[in-house]
Amino acid sequence: MGIFSRFSDIVNSNINAILDKAEDPEKLVRLMIQEMEDTLVEVRSAAARGIADRKAVSRKLKGLEEDVAEWDRKAELAVSKQRDDLAKGALAEKAKVDQAAEALRRQRAALEEGLARLNEDITRLEGKLADAKARQKTIVARHRTAQHRLDVRQKINNPKIDDALVRFEQFERRMELVEGRVEAYDLGPRKDLHREIADLESSDAVEQELRNLKARMTQNNAAGESKPQ
Repeated sequence: MGIFSRFSDIVNSNINAILDKAEDPEKLVRLMIQEMEDTLVEVRSAAARGIADRKAVSRKLKGLEEDVAEWDRKAELAVSKQRDDLAKGALAEKAKVDQAAEALRRQRAALEEGLARLNEDITRLEGKLADAKARQKTIVARHRTAQHRLDVRQKINNPKIDDALVRFEQFERRMELVEGRVEAYDLGPRKDLHREIADLESSDAVEQELRNLKARMTQNNAAGESKPQ
């Protein structure tokens, strides 16, 4: 049907194939759905007109068929009255009416064939429309996720971020230098375990030497006092 052929690319195309070429998949899906819905309205309107035409033809055909039956009755009546001339006239009129009725039958058949095709178009379009609507949310979600990831990647690769990291590293280096200066004050010889023990041993030796000295001095004093005057 002509009304549907204008949208055959949409009806027969694969949605993913179209989306691959789309700069804005969300917008394209919305447009596709809107166009399919508009097409469905047009096809249904065409079907409604076809149904109305078929009813009108059927009504006219019924009237002609009644006329055919009436002329046939009149021909029989004329024959029964032995009026062959009238019978021939009635049969001639019957033939004309029958011919017109046959034309209406062919017209009605064409209308029915057209309506059948419209029905197929409607069924096919409704299927495509339902499929598009069912996949719309998934397609939109995938597109938004991909766009978000792209934005993040672009920000990560932004030279300004690299510059900020360089400055951050420089700041860390300055902090490390300050911390190094603080720790430098704690540098110097520190007593280890062996040295501390040695110091203890040395201290004990000095104490012992002091005691020995005092003992000798005491003995010497005592010996001096014991000598005769």
